[in-house]
Amino acid sequence: MGNVIQVESLSKQYRLGTIGTGTLAHDLNRWWHTVRGKEDPYLKIGEENDRSRKGSSDYVWALRDINFNVKEGEVLGIIGKNGAGKSTLLKLLSRTTSPTTGSIKMKGRIASLLEVGTGFHPELSGRNNIYLNGAILGMTRQEVKHKFDEIVDFSGIERYVDTPVKRYSSGMYVRLAFAVAAHLEPDILIVDEVLAVGDAEFQKKAIGKMQDVSKGENRTVLFVSHNMGAVKELCNRGLLLENGCVKFLGDINDVVNRYLHDSFNNTSNPVYFATQTNKDFQLVSAYLQNESGVLAQDYECESDIFLFLKCCVRNRIPGLYGYVTITKSDGTILIESDTFDILPNTLDNLNLGEHIFRIIIPRRTLSIGEYVVYINFTSSYNFGGFNVDSPGEILKFYVNDTATKRGNTRRSQLSTILKWESVI
Repeated sequence: MGNVIQVESLSKQYRLGTIGTGTLAHDLNRWWHTVRGKEDPYLKIGEENDRSRKGSSDYVWALRDINFNVKEGEVLGIIGKNGAGKSTLLKLLSRTTSPTTGSIKMKGRIASLLEVGTGFHPELSGRNNIYLNGAILGMTRQEVKHKFDEIVDFSGIERYVDTPVKRYSSGMYVRLAFAVAAHLEPDILIVDEVLAVGDAEFQKKAIGKMQDVSKGENRTVLFVSHNMGAVKELCNRGLLLENGCVKFLGDINDVVNRYLHDSFNNTSNPVYFATQTNKDFQLVSAYLQNESGVLAQDYECESDIFLFLKCCVRNRIPGLYGYVTITKSDGTILIESDTFDILPNTLDNLNLGEHIFRIIIPRRTLSIGEYVVYINFTSSYNFGGFNVDSPGEILKFYVNDTATKRGNTRRSQLSTILKWESVI
């Protein structure tokens, strides 16, 4: 099988700061160097996109010297922590932005799902948007009509297909958007993290469809996700990005293991702080404490684990709710809970200002191993877009078991101890 995607020396540079400040002067300087046959002077001063330290340049490399190939029918998983350059790479591949240097060679028709409702017009109905997306992909009306019933059935929005999509919930939006992207026969399907907004049933259905697209129809899929379980299930090769550079490329299991190993070992502080502080609602900080009220990353199965979330409300968000997911380091989800589980919803109708919430992970719930805390806040009314605040993976911790004889040799996912009683 030949290559359908070939990326060579791909780089993308961005300028920081206020748009328009000094831009004209820089553009003129670039032009003057170009007409004299000289290199762009700002390509020399760009810094690596490392958000953990303060830089000295106004220019950063969101991507730097990326090289890889993707063969027909291959499913490539693109992983890395927030800010690694994953979304920038997909935007370049989708041709929604252009590279600063380097080249991308692609064969075939591309369908991209980079955010909820990509390519949708909010005033049009679901029906009209299906035909609109088909036209964008270069399909005839007859071709779209042939696939129409299959798309609607897969998305599960038949009752609302003639309703303007601006009235859809974020879940309905992503169901229809994915159904359109996957069923209108693209040669290359590009999917970002947006599937996370769907429920577990739909995520499983979507992954199954992508497997059918890649194996049964021999189409190429590029998949970005923080869910390592889904990545390992779907992909056969992986690309690990770090600070805009390729850190590892190879078999998906090796890539995921490298990412998880580096990610856990590089996190030694049981406290999270937000880098952006101007949202209507956001998680400002989070931390883990043991039963003695001490910040910690290491816990015993026999002890409760306390997760504290400090949030700031600057403007009220109708229908606001949050959910927390506890996963093992390989992406296996062990606990998933949201603020609707126990009514009333604690995030509904919050007063302006700061609030601190506590979540208790009961003793003898988690077995030994490394764990990741994932947090997201959104609105049931889809107010203000897809996510209200999506910090993602914020904390990591380790659980040990020394209180029982079996202890750290226990192979189960849970550490629950069952009592054996004599009844006769």
